[in-house]
Amino acid sequence: MSSFVIKGGKKLKGDIYPQGAKNEALQILCAVLLTPEKITIKNIPNIIDVNKLIDLIASIGVKVEKLSESSYSFTAEKINFDYLHSEEYREKSTSLRGSIMMIGPLLARFGKGYIPKPGGDKIGRRRVDTHFIGFQKLGAKFEFSHKENSYKVKGKTLRGAKMLLDEASITGTANIIMAAVLAQGQTEIYNAACEPYIQQLCKMLVSMGAKISGIGSNLLIIDGVKELKGCEHTILPDMIEVGSFIGLAAMTGSEITIKNVSFENLGIIPNSFKRLGVKLEKIGDDIFIPEQRHFQIETFIDGSIMTIADAPWPGLTPDLLSIMLVVATQAKGSVLIHQKMFESRLFFVDKLIDMGAQIILCDPHRATIIGLNNQIQLRATDMTSPDIRAGVALLIAAMSADGNSTIHNIDQIDRGYQNIDKRLNAIGADIKRIN
Repeated sequence: MSSFVIKGGKKLKGDIYPQGAKNEALQILCAVLLTPEKITIKNIPNIIDVNKLIDLIASIGVKVEKLSESSYSFTAEKINFDYLHSEEYREKSTSLRGSIMMIGPLLARFGKGYIPKPGGDKIGRRRVDTHFIGFQKLGAKFEFSHKENSYKVKGKTLRGAKMLLDEASITGTANIIMAAVLAQGQTEIYNAACEPYIQQLCKMLVSMGAKISGIGSNLLIIDGVKELKGCEHTILPDMIEVGSFIGLAAMTGSEITIKNVSFENLGIIPNSFKRLGVKLEKIGDDIFIPEQRHFQIETFIDGSIMTIADAPWPGLTPDLLSIMLVVATQAKGSVLIHQKMFESRLFFVDKLIDMGAQIILCDPHRATIIGLNNQIQLRATDMTSPDIRAGVALLIAAMSADGNSTIHNIDQIDRGYQNIDKRLNAIGADIKRIN
């Protein structure tokens, strides 16, 4: 298990470039299974989860060619379905959550799909009912094996259908879209997720020959086609990493420019940080965060405590609530952070309390933060990263703390952030990696 040793209190200065979007990459990589033709994907982040998925699709028969540090080509001419029932496939697929999105493309193109129950962050219950209810609406038969803890779908002829998703699941929406593009007739997906990740997937599929309307809304209409062709696709900058860097700059009182952020795809993320008092400026397609010693949390019009909560797009992504919670610990004022989606994502706050933060964990979903207004610096401590986003939130806390902190289990951070220690050290951080 690897660890970070962080010397806190260092101010950063300079430019930093966000990596390609992790969540988009996982969807796009699964979409290559929809065609036997070559697909070229650019701006792929070099992170554990994405690399695992690339290895997984290569293992089932996809020809993978690395063109540059961040560009690959994929040709899914043949798939080895016998491998899908091997122990090696089970081990690889259960090690990451994104593998669940392979089943939709396999069902659409080959009439069958099989996947063991996927892994991922341990942040609470993460059901996949939405995926398989959607497949069943398209005419597929679904089987769940309690003994093997695996999912199987079959459907040689999928037919378009009208469906109202029980939740606006991002991965569920992606899976159903990929199944529907090759189904006969028209499919209507209402209450669809409409995050930039989904928009990018739809745009890629359209470039491959799919017929999709309503992109960017929660009502998608898909007219099935007989086959899809190859294409080139470039992944957006990672909006979660952009938000992480905004929070890092505020917590360390640093002057940072985040380059090429694709600002129009950030939604309310910049304004959500402004509600915490963080100053930032859009310059072209960059975000400039000036050095700021103090920042004050807004209140509602009647003076009551601000609440920041996650919501389906265009609401605030739940992946940034951990970062915003940490930022609030050094702001002036109080805020209620309401994590609606996952019931275990706030359990990392005990580490922040050990560091001196004033936080009341109300229940598994809500925490009240009383900001210290930078009057009391957080204390250095030893801690363990429980998941990707909490891990980076703890890294940001450690970088602002007084003294040397150690974060264990940083493989969790590496799952979602590319060479984060090297990139931050390049602009003034002091982070040592211990293997």
